[in-house]
Amino acid sequence: MKKSEKIIGGIALAAVAAAATYFLTGKRGKENREKIASWTLKMKGEVLEKMKKLKTLNKEAYHALVDEVAVRYERAERVGAAEMEHLKDEVKGAWSHISKQIVK
Repeated sequence: MKKSEKIIGGIALAAVAAAATYFLTGKRGKENREKIASWTLKMKGEVLEKMKKLKTLNKEAYHALVDEVAVRYERAERVGAAEMEHLKDEVKGAWSHISKQIVK
């Protein structure tokens, strides 16, 4: 890695850290955290509701459902791509627990 690439990477990391600190700390941070928690719960609830309507429930169908719901929330809630990817991974990761609860 070239020295200039390391410097650019360091600057980018510092910018991300500064933005996260600005949006998630202090008085404004509390409001932003509450908004994030609110739409996150709504999205998870919607995935569960739509999951009940699936005729065939398997890993692929569940992941497709999560992706479908996430696209809508990404547009409506003005969520950043990185935050949405993290949330999708979290919700998709729940499949291991869900699959154990399915009665075959």
